[in-house]
Amino acid sequence: MAEAVISSFDFTAYLAKARNRVEVALDASLGPERPEQLREAMRYSLLAGGKRLRPILCLAACELTGEDSDMAMSAAVAIEMIHTMSLIHDDLPSMDNDDLRRGRPTNHKIYGDALAILAGDALLTRAFEMVSLRSPGVSSERLLKVVGELSLVAGAPGLVGGQVEDLECEGKEVDLDTLEFIHIHKTGALLRASVVCGALIGGASNSLLNALRVYANAIGLAFQIIDDILDVTSSSEVLGKTAGKDLIADKTTYPKLLGLDESRARAKELIENAKEALKPWEKNALPLIALADYIISRDR
Repeated sequence: MAEAVISSFDFTAYLAKARNRVEVALDASLGPERPEQLREAMRYSLLAGGKRLRPILCLAACELTGEDSDMAMSAAVAIEMIHTMSLIHDDLPSMDNDDLRRGRPTNHKIYGDALAILAGDALLTRAFEMVSLRSPGVSSERLLKVVGELSLVAGAPGLVGGQVEDLECEGKEVDLDTLEFIHIHKTGALLRASVVCGALIGGASNSLLNALRVYANAIGLAFQIIDDILDVTSSSEVLGKTAGKDLIADKTTYPKLLGLDESRARAKELIENAKEALKPWEKNALPLIALADYIISRDR
């Protein structure tokens, strides 16, 4: 019965509708910033398209609690702003030094390093404005928890700590524990926050919140493993970013450490663990279950 329900779920339609809702909300989120070039730089990267996986995860987690996902839209936009900031900064010459993002020149290639940094900073701070000042109908108690979650993910315990460790490990031999530390903090933290913030806004029970943390931790690692695999097996045209850059930077990746076959097996195991965590809520968790499968099957 459960398998029949899952197979009948139209994930393609769900994803398209959710992505369109997110795009509309992102477009409306940036006001008349001055000077105009700052607004242009912010919009250039925020509205560059992409999978919008993180905000969609946020909306889906809110739906799972039984609440209207519109309640979580401001948080979903905030999460995409933090993600965009991390990409702008990650691409800088002093970081990962990339010229291509989502099929277009990276922000600093268009606007210069200084404005790219400031655009990222502006998006980061706007994210907290979105949650704290633009979330009508959500209690201040729930919003405070979301602000706390986002503060952790955007700072040293999350993205910043993972990025520093990533830079420190370039050109060095890295074991699996260190590699997973990097990705749990750099990639996994924001995916986890996406799910947790949506659940917090929806008032999830402790048992559901704990299950969603297990789910999110698993899909976060699986997402990065697939990223590492695609960096080796795909092209820049398909990925929309520079393929093979991890090899050029002499970074340790899952394929380098485990090989392609074992990396794929590890990702598959993590996705199964993620779906298993949501089994008690399976009927209402179809979007999240389908999103987990999407992560492992994507080609970009």
